[in-house]
Amino acid sequence: QVRLVESGGGLVQPGGSLRLSCAASGRIFSINVMGWHRQAPGKQRELVAAITRDGSTNYADSVKGRFTISRDNAKDTVYLQMSSLKPDDTAVYYCNADLERHRGAGFYDYWGQGTQVTVSS
Repeated sequence: QVRLVESGGGLVQPGGSLRLSCAASGRIFSINVMGWHRQAPGKQRELVAAITRDGSTNYADSVKGRFTISRDNAKDTVYLQMSSLKPDDTAVYYCNADLERHRGAGFYDYWGQGTQVTVSS
């Protein structure tokens, strides 16, 4: 069974920083894209950032220049460094991974349970 476990969420003041981590565990042969999404109350889930295995990144316009996604392939872990946080960044943050459990099984999307990020004074 594959699990993605996020950590690092919490309450932070506007202008502050947080670092989220997401570790994948279980039977995993290969991970392609890893990413972070978020969902605020009453809104649809949206992509925040994504990173391929070779390090190519993609960001939502709303977080460019403030958030940085990175990953450690040896640890099957993805990170999201968030700086200059705004109240609009308040949401539940979910990580996902497009992975193959064993050779030839095909790639499927797996999701973590989410971690709350609240930006408020």
